Amino acid sequence: MKAVAVHPGEKKFGVISHAEPCALGPHEVLLRMLEIGICGTDKEIVAFEYGTPPAGSDYLVIGHESLGEVIETGSEVTSLKPGDLAIPSVRRPCGHAHCTACRAGRQDFCLTGDFVERGIKEAHGFMTEFVAEDERYLNHVPGSLRELGVLVEPLTIAEKAMEQVWHVQRRLPWAGAREHTALVLGAGPVGLLGAMKLVLEGFKTFVYSRSAGSESRDDIVRGIGATWLPAEEIPVADLFRHMGAIDLVYEAVGASSLAFEVLPYLDANGIFVFTGVPGRKAPIQVDTDRLMRDLVLKNQVMFGTVNASHGSFASAVSDLETFQQRWPKETGMIITNRIPISQAAEPLSGKVPGIKNVISTGA
Repeated sequence: MKAVAVHPGEKKFGVISHAEPCALGPHEVLLRMLEIGICGTDKEIVAFEYGTPPAGSDYLVIGHESLGEVIETGSEVTSLKPGDLAIPSVRRPCGHAHCTACRAGRQDFCLTGDFVERGIKEAHGFMTEFVAEDERYLNHVPGSLRELGVLVEPLTIAEKAMEQVWHVQRRLPWAGAREHTALVLGAGPVGLLGAMKLVLEGFKTFVYSRSAGSESRDDIVRGIGATWLPAEEIPVADLFRHMGAIDLVYEAVGASSLAFEVLPYLDANGIFVFTGVPGRKAPIQVDTDRLMRDLVLKNQVMFGTVNASHGSFASAVSDLETFQQRWPKETGMIITNRIPISQAAEPLSGKVPGIKNVISTGA
């Protein structure tokens, strides 16, 4: 069957012939992959910045944002049946008995770093025609989300982030006493989906990004009731003039220079959420004394969020249904192009513009 893979040793990538899944185990499910989203991680892997093949393989099948249809189930599978839609999670637990996070099914908080990630680290991904997966790592998706389901995995980033935000802010007895203001850095899929989640959670939401012209990111932002702040017109120092107090910053751009330029403008008791993983660039200058002083005296919190648990996937499915009902046009606009798997090389190389490009297997 067709698959898109990288050969790190040879520094090449492209469509290859990959073995179809063998006989299913009792707890396994066979999926026909319908759509696989392309994200920055995939582009970095095909640029050979990272990406580790499984043991014994000289290539890695990429792709971790996906939507599949159940074709066959093992004899002991109870939660899914043929014809259902499902999305596999990405991270698999490490094998260490002392890792309480992985042993509790929360490998998104793995303590050892020896986790496995499909399509990224030591396990083949989903940019192929068929995938076999253990039932416990699959998340059911209703048929009504057939056209949008591939957005569930990137939305889990915001779901996990907001769960942690509300846990942290329980420290404030007046947390719900006034409207809170959120600033989203970046208007890619993670940023736009994060903005939708923030609006849904009641935040007065602003998105700070460079204008994208024909891709209509600013139209999406305005359509969901958020405010677009064009970065080419508004310097960071002027954000307060447009927003007032900034209670939450949701970073979704992967640029450390911008993130640390914005951080000093976070309000007292505020939270700064990092979701991006910057590439290796030249060092930047940061006023660490000021940042540390603010964190202490203003009771601020910074945290990063990666991957997600089964609960975050369930929340993402539910919220995506809400997005579809509340903002059908804007949610649909996030997916810019659907591209056959045989032509995957162009969008992976960054040659196809768009917000979210999706690879289709043709099913």
